[in-house]
Amino acid sequence: MASRKDKISHYDKVVDKTNKFERKGKTMPYTSANGYMFSFLNKDDEFGIRFPKERCSALMEELDTTVFKSHGAVMRDYVLIPDTVFLNESLLLSFLEESYTYVMTLKPK
Repeated sequence: MASRKDKISHYDKVVDKTNKFERKGKTMPYTSANGYMFSFLNKDDEFGIRFPKERCSALMEELDTTVFKSHGAVMRDYVLIPDTVFLNESLLLSFLEESYTYVMTLKPK
């Protein structure tokens, strides 16, 4: 498994490929738009992305993964992204852009 530093570097590299959003946060890297955080790397170096409820269920089955937790709490509408998916630049970017599109449909905060 990649180190936290490597994961953050990879996250930055992928996010830099889009002009729709940017990576924020120093100790807990995340992306946000429309007032909603839609991806982040938790303190356990696990990565989660937010999706609509129906998409969450389908992705968890497709990726053989589960809900995303941070500080022991289940993050509503987030999917735990396996390292194999996280390290796949094009797939990760696709999921991030899909999540961005989703949060842009929500009522702004």
